[in-house]
Amino acid sequence: MKQQTEEQQDFVKEVTKMSVDFDRWYTDVVRKAELADWSGVRGMMVVRPYGWAMWEAIMRAFDDMIKDSGHENWAFPLLIPREFLMKEAEHIEGFAPEVAWVTRAGGAMEELEEPLAVRPTSETIIGPLIKRYIQSHRDLPKLTNQWNSVVRWEMRSRLFLRSREFWWQEGHTFHAYAQEAMEEADLILGYYRAIAEDWLAVPVLVGKKSPAETFPGAVYTLTVEGLMRDELALQMGTSHYFGQNFARAYDISFSNKENERELCHSTSWGISTRLVGALVMAHGDDSGLIVPPKVAPIQVVVVPIFRDDDGQAKVRRFIDGWSGELKRAGIRHRVDWRDERPGDKYAHWELKGVPLRLNVGARDADAGQVELVDRLTRQKAAVPVAGLADRLGKELEDFQRRLYERAQKFQRDRTYELGTLDEVVAHFREKGGFVWTQWCGDTEEEGRIKAEAGGVTIRTIDEESKASGRCLVCGRPAKFRVALAKAY
Repeated sequence: MKQQTEEQQDFVKEVTKMSVDFDRWYTDVVRKAELADWSGVRGMMVVRPYGWAMWEAIMRAFDDMIKDSGHENWAFPLLIPREFLMKEAEHIEGFAPEVAWVTRAGGAMEELEEPLAVRPTSETIIGPLIKRYIQSHRDLPKLTNQWNSVVRWEMRSRLFLRSREFWWQEGHTFHAYAQEAMEEADLILGYYRAIAEDWLAVPVLVGKKSPAETFPGAVYTLTVEGLMRDELALQMGTSHYFGQNFARAYDISFSNKENERELCHSTSWGISTRLVGALVMAHGDDSGLIVPPKVAPIQVVVVPIFRDDDGQAKVRRFIDGWSGELKRAGIRHRVDWRDERPGDKYAHWELKGVPLRLNVGARDADAGQVELVDRLTRQKAAVPVAGLADRLGKELEDFQRRLYERAQKFQRDRTYELGTLDEVVAHFREKGGFVWTQWCGDTEEEGRIKAEAGGVTIRTIDEESKASGRCLVCGRPAKFRVALAKAY
């Protein structure tokens, strides 16, 4: 084998350990595992094929869900006229600091008559356009979605988590009845929970946002919140009920069954490429990624081991004899024939988080078996190649389950119940995680929690459990049971 360069030998050593510096570890892993990198335009990233394949798996899963329930994909314009953006005052006030504007265009760089906003989200362009297609109650509900990128002029950027351009889906639906729109928001929240838990193996808290955390212009916002391995929360998806707010601003109305004009009730909802960042932070370890099999671009990597040309030929014939079976079974796999030492290949694929590795040497070929290595436990087992595809399929299902249970235990062990603001402040000086507590609902007291507890916010309101006891801030009878956390 060819001699390695010094850069190749130090590749894995350069990845900071999670236990030493989580933030640096995250950036190292995202870049060196070839998920994404910075593009040269400040705050904007390039998503590399390995990272994009994870996003594609998420896209396919969610796209199937919404199409099964009658939603349709549209494509709406990237640029939004200023007058459209300004119609919903609360909405534009919430986004104003993040909006990027196009003011000049053409070869002569002529100034535009009206500035055009690069979409930070599309409610304000969809509203004026969708009204063309809604005349009667028979045209409702109108269930739209689009897959696109948006621009928000963030001042502090992190790959996947907070970049100036990111990719997402944004759903926008219009309904004749308030109850139907609220049921839509609940439906999508359930889909987001399924994406997080069933596909990404990340357990989440599900509930309603507090007023201070509600999406600008919405009546209320629903959320799914995961806990990362640095004990910070991450908002992984939101679903908003707008009531008639946007319909009123853009005159989106219809003739009801009594032939009277009535404003639509609308919703909006989205998940983004930050979910790729979530799976990195929720499952990784000092060696790199651990990728859930359902979204893993490579579920099984095969590492041939040989000393000479004869050994290579024998191992190749052996692998060729059963690798087709894996393909027919739908197992995403790769045989690593690179001219590198086996140990370096092991480290490379551990960094990339491939769930299962098959080591195959000449002796394995003679014995009709492979050595199976589990990325989560690093346990090794000799496995016959007879029925290998079935065995690997079961192993991948088990890996997905165990990864979720591991994350579930991590979250459970870092979830607490506290009664007073002093206890909350003391807790977050030393620890992270989720803290359940009681709150009276006063927005000024919500601000006090954030100020005194060092940026701690209400992540979600538990709508399934009734409040009991007294507010952590003022001591008055509580109205809500809420989860607090420091968050990205």
